[in-house]
Amino acid sequence: MKKIKFMDCSFRDGFQSCLGARVKTDDFLPALDAAVKAGIDYIEIGGGARFQSLYFYCQEDAFEMMDRCREVVGPNVNLQTLARGVNVVGLSSQSSDIIELHAKLFKKHGITTIRNFDALNDVRNLTASGKYITQYGLKHQATVTMMGLAPGLNEPYAHTPNFYIDRLKEILASGMAFDSLAFKDASGTSTPKTVYETIKQAREILDAEFKGDNRKSISFHTHDTAGMAVSCNMAAIEAGADVIDLAMSPLSGGTCEADILVMYQRLRGTDYTLDIDPEKILSAEKVFEKCMDKYFMPPESMQVSPKIIFSPMPGGALTANTQMMRDNNCLDKYDDCIAEMREVVAKGGFGTSVTPVSQFYFQQAFSNAMQGRWKVIDKNGYGKMVLGYFGKTPVAPDPEIVKMASEQLGLEPTTEAVVDLNNRNPKLGVKYNTNLLIEAGLPVTEENIFIVAACGEKGLKYLQGDKPMGIRYKEAAKPAKSAAKGGAYTANVDGKNVAVQLNAAGDAYTATVNGKSFTVKVSEGIASAAAAPASSGEGKPLPSPLPGTIVKILVQEGEEVAADDVILVIEAMKMETEIKAPAAGVIREINVTPSQVVAAGDTLVMIEEK
Repeated sequence: MKKIKFMDCSFRDGFQSCLGARVKTDDFLPALDAAVKAGIDYIEIGGGARFQSLYFYCQEDAFEMMDRCREVVGPNVNLQTLARGVNVVGLSSQSSDIIELHAKLFKKHGITTIRNFDALNDVRNLTASGKYITQYGLKHQATVTMMGLAPGLNEPYAHTPNFYIDRLKEILASGMAFDSLAFKDASGTSTPKTVYETIKQAREILDAEFKGDNRKSISFHTHDTAGMAVSCNMAAIEAGADVIDLAMSPLSGGTCEADILVMYQRLRGTDYTLDIDPEKILSAEKVFEKCMDKYFMPPESMQVSPKIIFSPMPGGALTANTQMMRDNNCLDKYDDCIAEMREVVAKGGFGTSVTPVSQFYFQQAFSNAMQGRWKVIDKNGYGKMVLGYFGKTPVAPDPEIVKMASEQLGLEPTTEAVVDLNNRNPKLGVKYNTNLLIEAGLPVTEENIFIVAACGEKGLKYLQGDKPMGIRYKEAAKPAKSAAKGGAYTANVDGKNVAVQLNAAGDAYTATVNGKSFTVKVSEGIASAAAAPASSGEGKPLPSPLPGTIVKILVQEGEEVAADDVILVIEAMKMETEIKAPAAGVIREINVTPSQVVAAGDTLVMIEEK
């Protein structure tokens, strides 16, 4: 009977897939300890979104989290993190020295293995990052990313077994050192037939290339979002996979991996086994359920979704995006975004829907849904991707979209390797990020350099003490039974949604609407407000084209602007949108403030056009 190994993804992908990656370390360490005592010795613990999220939402340091986890599990447990090729643990790609620093620091802070993938399956990106993983003594798991194509998309090559095996052959031809191979389907949309045929061929190729003690194991990773995880795991096992990715309740199933005990049950009576003590695993799951009990679990994280086969949203991105939509009061637009994704994937060149490309897809779908189809190309993600600045897409992107992106971004398409482009960029790298720390009067350490490089301005603000809390707990998600205690709300006034920021100080309440503060009375959780101060009446209102959070205001009242001057910047779905002056004129009134949540249609400024 063949013993199938598994990696427990509960403490990284589970958090990312079910809770938007927003979990405090103190809350899960007892469950981590219980998992190890139950016999689990291979655990995913960080990387992916669980790096940035700690700084953005959890008021914690990711390196300290890794140190504490290593202390709990002891020296012998294989702790694995997830890296996005030359993007390492962010959405933006990096230069060679930051990619090297990533491997150096993760080894320093207790990591055993790094799973290294590229969403476009551009092997150049894997080799640029993989060499440092090996250099610093980590185990390197080279990865091919997978997904199923939506019905009606008749692409003959991308995301077929032939395509995946060609990528494996490229990896071997590159001479890149690796310890194991993984096939990663973040959206759970591949069919069992594709999984079986791919891994069967991969097993044959690897066994012919690496013999005896040098044999390479194959891991398979999928999610249950489309209800196919157990079937695809079984297909992978029967084809020759050695390791599958699983998770513990309450984060198993749905947008996460199949449950350890569910997969154990599927293998009973077959020629395979997980070689676990199910009673001990059950006990560990009970501890984990208790640890996670206070967290708000989005209902969409626990569902099998038929929509996913049409728009391959990865489990690890789905709840992160829905949580951000909740934060920006626009969750009602989720279905519209999903509907846009199929075309966005096809016209973008069929890169695998896994971070960062999945986020590029969703950001562009969000823009299409909110601002009109293909009116605005996302300049930092999707636009640069179709132009080649993240690597080579599996097939050529739609030429019309490439043309639009080139015009809007002011960039020419490129086929040059990403890391070579980045190494020439003066705003990337160790030196640039060191200078940012010095200018901010912050300690220059390798950890701080990497935090700022991976997290950008938010990382710098974290180090300066600006540490926002973005975790959602059950109690916070319940409807208020008494007077509101502040927060962001959407009010409906004469049929129009208006963003309201309610602030409480004792029994006194103030509300901010369109940048104006006024006194309100609160009774039984309902705020009744005096009318907001009227605008000056001077000028023409400039409405927000989408919901989001004001991050920058670049003008002052009374300032003259030219047509297309950037007035302010709105952030939504990790995407910054520049709001430009529609014509030359004078800013007569600014109706918003930094950090304010706005709804689509809210007046941002009043402009008196010339």
